[in-house]
Amino acid sequence: MQFLTRWLESVLHWFPARPLHFPKTGFEVIGDHFLLEEENLDHFEPGTYYPVNIGDVYHGKYQIVGKLGFGATSTVWLAHDLQKREHVTLKIFIRGDRDWDELSIYHTLSLGDQTHPGSRHIRTILNAFNLEAPGGAVHKCLVQKPMWDSFRDMLYRNPSGRFTEGLLKAALVQLFLALDYLHSECHLIHTDVKPDNILQELVDPTLLTGFVQSEMESPAPRKVVDGAPIYASRCFGIPDEFGDVVLSDFGSTESGDVKQDFDAQPDVYRCPEVMLGTEWSYPIDIWNVGVMIWDLFEGRSLFHEDGEWKAGIEIPHDEALEDTITSLEGEKKKAFLTFIRGMLQWRPEDRKTAAQLAQDPWLYS
Repeated sequence: MQFLTRWLESVLHWFPARPLHFPKTGFEVIGDHFLLEEENLDHFEPGTYYPVNIGDVYHGKYQIVGKLGFGATSTVWLAHDLQKREHVTLKIFIRGDRDWDELSIYHTLSLGDQTHPGSRHIRTILNAFNLEAPGGAVHKCLVQKPMWDSFRDMLYRNPSGRFTEGLLKAALVQLFLALDYLHSECHLIHTDVKPDNILQELVDPTLLTGFVQSEMESPAPRKVVDGAPIYASRCFGIPDEFGDVVLSDFGSTESGDVKQDFDAQPDVYRCPEVMLGTEWSYPIDIWNVGVMIWDLFEGRSLFHEDGEWKAGIEIPHDEALEDTITSLEGEKKKAFLTFIRGMLQWRPEDRKTAAQLAQDPWLYS
């Protein structure tokens, strides 16, 4: 029976799947008075985003089955590869004002030593192509494996709004391995390590079929703005099994072979050398992670949202940092502080490397 099943699966892969027919009615129509998803962004204007419709087939084989999310530079969609009979995600970028550096970054990422333990924690691409919108605007599109929630989504799902100690440790080990691969093998600096860009691998296939079934039975709310649709995003369900942590979104990645000195990083995670306008390199990612940990573990930021720093104000010493930690006590808190101090150092050369941090005693205590 198993042999017959495998044989049937291999035969089916020779024949494209038929496109699904999604409901044309039965969904909520959002009124003009309510701003939906990307409409809330400052730079939004009609025609900025590609006019995706659920049910459309792009590049001759990718059928859109639902919206997964949106950001300042793109929308992300779950699609069915009709030829390979498997699900993928399409990241469709906004029109024309974006160069294609991210594609070259993915090429560089693929050239590193794939036996490095961090390579499996770096998101890759399966394909890339262009989409032409009505009017002639060109939109770039990346094809990737589907992922489950980002770390930010996981915070929202958790009523406490924070990671447990065990989850944080397991996640950070894998994140540091990813950064070590990025730094040592690919000579790249991410510059934008934040909960939105750290994903959990999707390994439970029932989430994909459940997503499609939900769209069939309860079509996503939507509206039309100047003839272009805007959809509400849909979340995956809770998996029975969790996959690897995966670092994603390399649109702001820079070469580590050349010293940089321009403004970078999310404001609340900006390191001292970036704020001071001095040269920076790989250690900015390390500072970035150290500050981000407070969002994940304490449910709040360590510094002000504007990211500003004034000369003469020191990084809080251990006693001051200790007052900000409510999740740990005693020796656990002391070990955690030692771990954090390996990242939050004024001088970049005093920060530990990603490889060193991946072996920190606190992560295995």
